[in-house]
Amino acid sequence: MAQLTIEVNGRPYTVGCEDGQERHLEDLARHFDRQVRQVSQEVGQLGETRLLLMGALLLADELSDTRQRLAHAQSDLARLQSDAARLEARASLAVDGAARKVEALVARISG
Repeated sequence: MAQLTIEVNGRPYTVGCEDGQERHLEDLARHFDRQVRQVSQEVGQLGETRLLLMGALLLADELSDTRQRLAHAQSDLARLQSDAARLEARASLAVDGAARKVEALVARISG
């Protein structure tokens, strides 16, 4: 297990993560640090616990919005796939009907 020191609002924190996940954890920490610093700039220092809580709540809100957008996108995709399948079936029936008509004309001409 790897250990690294991240910084949030100017304070160092030593945390552990799975080997190979250090870069990802550093990216997450930077994102969280931006949220915490934003709260600090907007409302001032609230005390470390409250500041970190507010930063976490902002990220939770962001995650909630992302999940909601994903759910809508998945719903839209399912609807579009259903529409595409219906249109494909209609096109297939139209091609089959046209083929039958062509075959009937060929039979009449040949017959």
